[in-house]
Amino acid sequence: MFKIGCHLSSVKGYLHMGREIISLGGNTFQFFTRNPRGGAAKPLDTEDIENYNKFADDNGIDTILAHAPYTLNCASPDHKKREFAYEVFKEDIARLELVKGAMYNFHPGSHVGQGADKGIELIADILNSVIKPEQKTLVLLETMAGKGTEIGRNFTELRRIIDKVELSDKIGVCIDTCHIYDGGYDIVNSLEGVLEEFDRLIGIEKLKAVHINDSKNPFASHKDRHEKIGEGSIGTAAFEHIINNRYLRELPFYLETPNDLDGYRKEIDLLKNLYKHTGG
Repeated sequence: MFKIGCHLSSVKGYLHMGREIISLGGNTFQFFTRNPRGGAAKPLDTEDIENYNKFADDNGIDTILAHAPYTLNCASPDHKKREFAYEVFKEDIARLELVKGAMYNFHPGSHVGQGADKGIELIADILNSVIKPEQKTLVLLETMAGKGTEIGRNFTELRRIIDKVELSDKIGVCIDTCHIYDGGYDIVNSLEGVLEEFDRLIGIEKLKAVHINDSKNPFASHKDRHEKIGEGSIGTAAFEHIINNRYLRELPFYLETPNDLDGYRKEIDLLKNLYKHTGG
């Protein structure tokens, strides 16, 4: 089954998001756990979660993706910022344990001049402090475009983080098509080669989700500017190959394109029409 969805506002709760994605023609969705610029999460609504879990069962939504706020920086040299990251991580995972099929995605962080080695060490320290053996929620490292001092600009950096996590079976990776294309991985002309490199360095079994976005910028620009599907430098033909690729086609895909709900509905319909149900 083709799993396709988009980023939705979580303001009205899980049940509302579930109904919304079904109305858009999708069967999975992504949302921010709190304001993307940081701050406290809204009060926990266990009744809404229970109602959503039943709705998800009834409507075939078996996977969703929660996104940590952008301000979460596990690699910061500032102790208070790392403490904020730790508290957000701990609270978000505890909440997601109540939600059917939830995974938790985050930007690994920026080392802010300390160097990648130190940043990777700090990220792993927080992951080791918050991930528990009994948790169901998978934590996903997102691939980054490599702007500034971002960590996760290549598969090797992600592998180094995973290697330092004691409960690495609780860790996966979310590939962002705009990020890796901007970061220098040519998914337009050498998709199979890129994924084989991922498999060699990280292991394809660690790949759990895809952010499916076109790019406003050219290849290897290290800019990270998302564009609507088919309107950027990646292009519709490449996305047809991406969603049908043998390594990717069974994964959930999440649109983060600059769109309103009607725009997402059109992109979901476009991608569903490009998906080959018999394989390819």
